[in-house]
Amino acid sequence: MSATTHRRVKLASLAPDFYKALNDLDAQSATGLDPRLADLVRIRASQLNGCAYCLDMHTLDAQHAGESAQRLHLVAAWRGARKFFSEQERAALELTEAITLISVDHVPDDVYEVAANAFDDKELAQLIGLIIMINAWNRVGATGHLEPGHYDPS
Repeated sequence: MSATTHRRVKLASLAPDFYKALNDLDAQSATGLDPRLADLVRIRASQLNGCAYCLDMHTLDAQHAGESAQRLHLVAAWRGARKFFSEQERAALELTEAITLISVDHVPDDVYEVAANAFDDKELAQLIGLIIMINAWNRVGATGHLEPGHYDPS
């Protein structure tokens, strides 16, 4: 990482139509999904992508929605804390990892099958959309070096 980069463009102000389109997609991305599950997905993808801005935002959102601190602390190691997460949440977290790290295994059939068995087709489609959306936001946050606690991206 370069220590000499002083300027990062702000998509919200310099590409407002693109940024608005992202917001419009985001507004639809979790439709029909349990909000707690959506928060876990956003948190896990943000952990994997190293987006501190999104991780901070979605962890706070989850806390405000009543998510326990214990579960939030365990999201990064959910496989070792399986009893804290439902079957559906585990399937969503595993699919989140596969899609986020797509260059590793290109979403293996067994991972997809577990998710397909845990969700109906519409829910699965929404979940995939949500995972794609948070990965897009992670790239906005990480590329722009957005800082946690500063939620005005313009």
